[in-house]
Amino acid sequence: MFIAQAFKSYHNWWRYAVGLIIVFIATQMGSIPFIIAVVLKMMQDGGSINDFNNLDMTNLMTVLDSNLTLFLMLLSFAVGLAALLFVIKYLHKQPLIEATTTRKKIDWNRFFVGFGLVAITTIVLTAIDYNLNPQDYQVQFQLGPFLILALVVIIFIPLQTSMEEYLFRGYLMQGIGVLAKNKWLPLIITSVMFGALHLANPEVEKLGNIIMVYYIGTGFLLGIMTLMDEGLELALGFHAGNNMIAALLVTADWTVFSTNSILKDISEPALGFDVVIPVLILYPIYLLILARKYKWKNWTEKLFGKVEKPIDLEKIEKEYS
Repeated sequence: MFIAQAFKSYHNWWRYAVGLIIVFIATQMGSIPFIIAVVLKMMQDGGSINDFNNLDMTNLMTVLDSNLTLFLMLLSFAVGLAALLFVIKYLHKQPLIEATTTRKKIDWNRFFVGFGLVAITTIVLTAIDYNLNPQDYQVQFQLGPFLILALVVIIFIPLQTSMEEYLFRGYLMQGIGVLAKNKWLPLIITSVMFGALHLANPEVEKLGNIIMVYYIGTGFLLGIMTLMDEGLELALGFHAGNNMIAALLVTADWTVFSTNSILKDISEPALGFDVVIPVLILYPIYLLILARKYKWKNWTEKLFGKVEKPIDLEKIEKEYS
C-alpha cells in the first residue's frame, strides 16, 4: 500500500512537524525575490513600501510584466520542492521512489495519461465554448511573449505542481495515514488543506468562498487517484496538465494565472460552470475512465481501509528489538 510505505522510514510525528516548518520557511524565502521586484518597481514608478502593504492579491499580480510575475511566483514553489525532497531524504531517510509510488520505478506512462486526460478535455471544451460564445474571448496571441511564457510554463509549472503533489498526496498523505492508521482521514485532511492553500487566489475574491468547492473537490480527485492507483504518477500528470494548459491557453484578469496566453476570457465568470461541471460531472468521468483503464477494484478498502505495518517489517523489528 502506498501509505504504508512510510513505515519503512522514520515516521515519528515530530519529524513531520519539523519537515512542514522547514518547507514553509523555504517557500517563504523563495517568495522574497518576487516581493523585492514588486517593491523596486513601485518605488521606480514613484510609489512607496506603504503602497505595497495596501495591495490586494489581484493588484499585486499586475505590478510586473506577467511573464516575470509568473516566473517569480513559481520560483517559491521550486525552492519549496527542493526543501521537501531534502526533508524526505535526510529527515525521514525515505527513498524518493517510496514517496512516489508502490511500483519498482516511476511509471511515466501513467504521468502522461493523467496529463493528457485533463489537457485534451480542457482544449476541447475551450474550443467548443469559443465557437459557441466568441464574444466571451479576446485573441491576445503575441509570438515573443508567448514563447517566453511557454518556456517558463514548461520548466517551472511542473515544479510547482510536483511540490504540491509531493506535499499533499505524498508527504502528508503518508504521514497522517501511518499516524492515524487509516486512509479516509488523510484523504479528507489533505484535500481540505489543498483547498485552503488557494484561499488567497484572486478567484476567491472574485467568485466568493463557494469556489472552494472546486479547489477542495480537486484535492479529493487527486487524493482518490493516488489511493486507488497506489502512487502519485496520475496525480502528478493531471495537476501539471491542468495548470500548464490553463496558463498557455486561456486566462482572465481575475485568475491567479493572468498570462500572455493565446486567449483571454473577458466574460463574467459563471459560478455554475466553474464549480458544478468540473466537480460533479467531469471528475467522476475522469475516475471512471481511469478505473476502467487500470482495473481499479476494492474501492472501499483502498479509500476507507486501515493502514497496517507490513508483516515483513514487523518481523524485522521484532528480531532487532
